[in-house]
Amino acid sequence: MGPIPDFAFDFDFDEVVARLRAAGCVFAEDEARLLVASAGSAAGLAESVARRVAGLPLEQVLGWAEFRGLRIAVEPGVFVPRRRTGFLVERAAPLVRPGAVVVDLCCGSGAVGAALAAEAAAVVHAADVDPAAVRCARRNLDPERVHEGDLFAALPPALAGRVDVLVANAPYVPTDAIGTMPPEARDHEPLVALDGGADGLDVQRRVIAQAPAWLAPGGALLIETSAAQAGSTASAFTAAGFTADVARSAELDATVVIGRLGTP
Repeated sequence: MGPIPDFAFDFDFDEVVARLRAAGCVFAEDEARLLVASAGSAAGLAESVARRVAGLPLEQVLGWAEFRGLRIAVEPGVFVPRRRTGFLVERAAPLVRPGAVVVDLCCGSGAVGAALAAEAAAVVHAADVDPAAVRCARRNLDPERVHEGDLFAALPPALAGRVDVLVANAPYVPTDAIGTMPPEARDHEPLVALDGGADGLDVQRRVIAQAPAWLAPGGALLIETSAAQAGSTASAFTAAGFTADVARSAELDATVVIGRLGTP
């Protein structure tokens, strides 16, 4: 991080750091610098620190999250994009030709779609069932192409059979594991963005089963999952007629299953 910014209002940087550290923030100094830089007044800084100490994710306090070099708008109550999800973008981007139609399903803030629009010049549509996520995604993507509704039912019918690349970071945490997640996630992010059902794969299976009707010939479906669930996710791909490959990044602790129809 850079030096402490010079502001016109008075504050005690060390006190801010101490409060954050006491609340369990591991990178207290880095967070303090970000909070100071985003504050317009001493009162604003005090409010931001209080919200962070209360457990609100840093990104929701700041109003943005860094994702693959982009500043993604994030609102309270919206899923915060994880660094590991950058691997989904990394695997999808080479499959996207300029002008290709990409759909970011279960889009949350729209971070994956925004990254693919920036890195691969894609025409991105996005959809989410959560109105707060849709409102947020419309700040990060073309608002006319962000749709509200349950999975494919949200999309314009004209997209059927025309999607070149479909990406989905669908919820994949098993219901019984929600309680073991960090408080920042389980208390401040929507359950609909986390809970994937008994084995975590309920939403993934629905996406995979319906995807063939929406993909263009030679299109690809990419889904983020966990290392432990990858075999089951891949089996769902195969059952729906896809060939499936599992890609893994140990550095990011990220797993993506990539499926194609009619590919030997």
